Amino acid sequence: MTRKKTPQDLTITPRDRRFGRGSTQQRWWLGGDPIATAFYNALSITFPKGEAFFIDSVRSFREGVPPKLEQEINAFIKQEVMHSREHVSFNRRVSDAGYEIAALEDVVTKSLELTKDRPAILNLAVTMALEHYTAIMAQRMLSDRSTFAGAEPELANMWKWHAIEEIEHKGVAYDTWLHATKDWSRFKRWKVKTIMMLIVTREFWRKRFQGMLYLLRQDGIEGPKAWARILWFWFGKPGVIRKLIPAWSAFFLPRFHPWNHDDRTLIALAESEYQAAVMPHAAMA
Repeated sequence: MTRKKTPQDLTITPRDRRFGRGSTQQRWWLGGDPIATAFYNALSITFPKGEAFFIDSVRSFREGVPPKLEQEINAFIKQEVMHSREHVSFNRRVSDAGYEIAALEDVVTKSLELTKDRPAILNLAVTMALEHYTAIMAQRMLSDRSTFAGAEPELANMWKWHAIEEIEHKGVAYDTWLHATKDWSRFKRWKVKTIMMLIVTREFWRKRFQGMLYLLRQDGIEGPKAWARILWFWFGKPGVIRKLIPAWSAFFLPRFHPWNHDDRTLIALAESEYQAAVMPHAAMA
């Protein structure tokens, strides 16, 4: 299998949108489902500081990259800055809905503090692995119409907007990694990225599980009941983890590249629906 490259005609477009300003966010905003709501709330809490980490990790290796990749890095940074801004606003409304989230924000802060003295190339490897996660999760969000069924429309549009841009810039961290490790052997590249993805996978789901338990406890859902409902959400229906396994596994192939799967058609379809939905809000801004 020949590794593909990021398409030459790809344009990464920062879309400056704002969602939910001045609105009241329902406690269980995703179709009245506390489990689904807890999952996306726990995920969102990681984004503001997590995406700042992604930006710093990629920016550290921007010098000397080809002009096209430099343009893509700049667009990636702009997109991530706006994602952080919108998730700060979203998380504030989660708090306003009655959830205590400071402890989960502290978990993110402490995790990132551990990266400060680590070699920059390892932080880039972490970013590359997590960006693969955000891309394949975004692909599922946009391809499965049931993902946000019953969600408050404004919030569904925010997540779709984020998903569109995650797919669009899914190759940036990986291409930066390829450039930064251009003097490495093929085996060393594969070994490091494989080990990093396994570590990232363990920590990503472990912390999401703990985060969901923490939020659900505030809803009076705890103990074996909470465990069972989370695991069913992940592996049963809708099967959040189960449905990601094929795309996740592709990362370990020797000639993997995020754009081996070109899903720009999905971006175009999702964006056309999204634009129709948000245009009235944009007009009022």
